[in-house]
Amino acid sequence: MQPDDRFDDHPGDPLDRLLGLERFGIRPGLDTIRRLMAALGDPQAAYPSIIVAGTNGKGSVAAMLDGALRAAGYRAGRYTSPHLVSITERFTVDGGAIDQAALREEAAGVLRQADTLLRTGGLAHPPTFFEAATAVALSWFRRAAVDVAVVEVGLGGRLDATNVVTPAAGVITSIGLDHREHLGDTVEAVAAEKAGIVKPGMVVVTTETAPPALAVIDDACRRRGARLVQAARDTEVAVREDGPRPRIEVATPRRRYPVFPLGLAGAHQRANAAGAIRLLEALADVGLPVAPEAVVRGLSEVAWPGRLDLVRVPGRGAVLLDAAHNPPAAAALARHLREAFPGRLPIVCAVMRDKDADGIVDRLAPCASRIVCTSPRNPRATPARALADRVRARAPGLPVTADDDPRRALQTAWSTAETICATGSIFLVGELLAALRPRRAT
Repeated sequence: MQPDDRFDDHPGDPLDRLLGLERFGIRPGLDTIRRLMAALGDPQAAYPSIIVAGTNGKGSVAAMLDGALRAAGYRAGRYTSPHLVSITERFTVDGGAIDQAALREEAAGVLRQADTLLRTGGLAHPPTFFEAATAVALSWFRRAAVDVAVVEVGLGGRLDATNVVTPAAGVITSIGLDHREHLGDTVEAVAAEKAGIVKPGMVVVTTETAPPALAVIDDACRRRGARLVQAARDTEVAVREDGPRPRIEVATPRRRYPVFPLGLAGAHQRANAAGAIRLLEALADVGLPVAPEAVVRGLSEVAWPGRLDLVRVPGRGAVLLDAAHNPPAAAALARHLREAFPGRLPIVCAVMRDKDADGIVDRLAPCASRIVCTSPRNPRATPARALADRVRARAPGLPVTADDDPRRALQTAWSTAETICATGSIFLVGELLAALRPRRAT
């Protein structure tokens, strides 16, 4: 074991130890998680799973699936990442996040097994934070006796720790270039990594429509004996009443749904809704039927904080929080801003150093009356002044300022408008939600 792989197996707070594993960074591969799950008795085999991969939209789709399954009467578990404010957000059963005591207990069990495997040579190195967190989720779901688990992929798919599950069904949302250092520099390479979740016999729904990525996903399904459903094919999503929560009517090859309000804002959520509905329909083929009224209720009541999330801060104003952290997500946000705020509004922006800041700025600048650059408390964050220099280079003539404190950056933006936007990083959104305790606008 290398010195930087030392694993502290001394007694301590299990939650602190779990969070401390973040120092090991990202280590793609399935060997560690498979060995760890085997030592835990393979809890992921105790219930059927639905896996959700993709570049953008997978968290929203996971939330829709979870809501509809619960509306249908299933005891559903949901594992997502990253979290906004508290690590407990990653693990939910029946719509409720795990409590601190249960999380500590589950983490203690996972870490004990990791300790034993390291001492006996069963593991070559300690688990990463994400591997251990995935083990915690899958173990807790067994303890909680879920009927079904919705599992969101963390990074890629093929070598992601969540790929230890053998899913009954899965969704691959839109594909874009992100995490290039791990997934590749072409859409085809990224799609191949995402399609790594495909297992023999499962049904796979995709919301992707671009031919190069679709061809890769289709090839993976054919080679592995999985059934592919293209959500956009033979599915009509019509807007019957526009607004912050548009009322939509959805027709698929199986049925036509009554008009209902979609719980998540943004035109891109209609494609995500189509993907979720086609997957929910297909679940009947694997013994998990979901009635149409449960589909409608789940998608009407779904909430996914920090994604086109308009909140009101008492005494200040409103802020539209969106965790758009790559150019496709920024493009979706920009479309919403053009429709909802055609007169432009101030944008508070932060971007991590490993993200495409220029691509994000290029899409957001035309919607901004000014940009206030900031930097959340994260070692990966681009310093506010460095980001401001990038913005000035990409959008000459646009007023740009910088403030390393996100809360002060908000105040600067609010000094010129009652409603503002904060975006560019999920870490910025999470820090603001924790600091401001805002109220959802209606």
